[in-house]
Amino acid sequence: MRDLIEHIDEYVAPDGERYAVDVYGRTGADGMWEGWLEFVPIARGDTLPTEVETEQSSREDLEYWASGLTDTYFEGAIERAREDHREKEV
Repeated sequence: MRDLIEHIDEYVAPDGERYAVDVYGRTGADGMWEGWLEFVPIARGDTLPTEVETEQSSREDLEYWASGLTDTYFEGAIERAREDHREKEV
């Protein structure tokens, strides 16, 4: 089960593509909260999820982490998500 932690209406990637960004979380087997991002294209294309980006001790800590994400962080995260997507297509 995943919980929506944060929603960003629009992020413009360096290549000009526009995405909504959702930060999700779930409790892992060890009781820690795992957090990841999903880039949802505004115009077209597949949703691009990242792998787990962070582990936090509580949902509140995960919410705090998500609230501090910046465009610079998103830039790296979307590149990781795109690379994972390319690898899965092969």
